Amino acid sequence: LKGLALGLAIALLSLAAGSMIGLAAAFGRTQGTRPLRLLVSAYVELVRNIPLLLIIYFVYFGLPLLGVSLFDNLWSFVLSLALYSGAYLTEVFRAGIEAVGKGQIEAARAIGMTRLQVVRHVTLPLMIRVALPALGNTFISLFKDTSVASAIAVPELTYGAIRINVNTWRVIEVYLMVGLLYLAACYVIAALLRRIERRIAIIQ
Repeated sequence: LKGLALGLAIALLSLAAGSMIGLAAAFGRTQGTRPLRLLVSAYVELVRNIPLLLIIYFVYFGLPLLGVSLFDNLWSFVLSLALYSGAYLTEVFRAGIEAVGKGQIEAARAIGMTRLQVVRHVTLPLMIRVALPALGNTFISLFKDTSVASAIAVPELTYGAIRINVNTWRVIEVYLMVGLLYLAACYVIAALLRRIERRIAIIQ
């Protein structure tokens, strides 16, 4: 149960950090200069075409070899998952930004809003409504991806199962219970997200 709670916390932290990366990259890709757009495109394509486990190994084992040793195994995994999710969320937020009607943006500018005010009061609220379903799916996916953290001994749910198996060899029972915990947690998360989506739809 402690591993389950840690996995949910890791997924939430990674989603928050990945969302900030994704938002910055999405605005850079849609409104930035050509070099910035190329840089963001390179980041997205690189991360989306590399396995998550390889990113984890690079951050955890590779960065210390380059002189960056600020992270333990837990924070190395959070950083890896944030970079990984940020690439996918860049495309999610980019689609949301492009879904905002140009007429609404022009109307906001016509009443004297600055570019930052347009982003804050028009683009972001409308974009979030479009991106929310994909954002929820990303959170569920990140929670399931926390199982990979066992590769660097982060004590989440799957790592707890491995430790129990080493001591008891009750493989079927342990992994069946772990699977049920993942299933129950994902079902609850999905139900909460659907409720939030319906509420936002009513407000809209």
